[in-house]
Amino acid sequence: MRDREKVRDRDDIGLALAGMAEAIHARHPDLPVLVGIRRGGVPLSESLAGLLAGRFGERPLLGVVDINLYRDDWTRARSFPKVGRTEMPLSLEDRRVILVDDVLYTGRTVRAALGILSEFGRASRVELATLVDRGHREMPIQPDYAAFVIATSATEMVEVNFSADGSGQDITLIRA
Repeated sequence: MRDREKVRDRDDIGLALAGMAEAIHARHPDLPVLVGIRRGGVPLSESLAGLLAGRFGERPLLGVVDINLYRDDWTRARSFPKVGRTEMPLSLEDRRVILVDDVLYTGRTVRAALGILSEFGRASRVELATLVDRGHREMPIQPDYAAFVIATSATEMVEVNFSADGSGQDITLIRA
């Protein structure tokens, strides 16, 4: 049986994303390109794009990467991974890119996403934004923007639930 504990709600997430958008705006004189990692990073990048549009006066371009076949552990993670589309609206050559994901854990997903990004040109800078940093890194990858740091054990999971409009509804800690 699994024990589920809601650790953040919609209001917490909304405030955290507003703070993250403010931090991004403060560090970037020009509008960056946001690239969401398919599944949880996509609705987060869309939410951030809306918040950044209010600060920059225009909406950032959005891309989506699907890392399923790029992971170094995909054969262990899933027998038959469900592969989605990677969608990039433009070349990333000499652009500032913010890679967005919902939960940062081992770093393997981000490593795979970086490999995909390089196929679309050499970005001038790539930063990482995540809603939750739960630790347990296996790769030397750290977020530039993390809304929440939630200490977990290796047997626990963090789940971000989204509402129909793509905004964060809650963050749940799941214990085995």
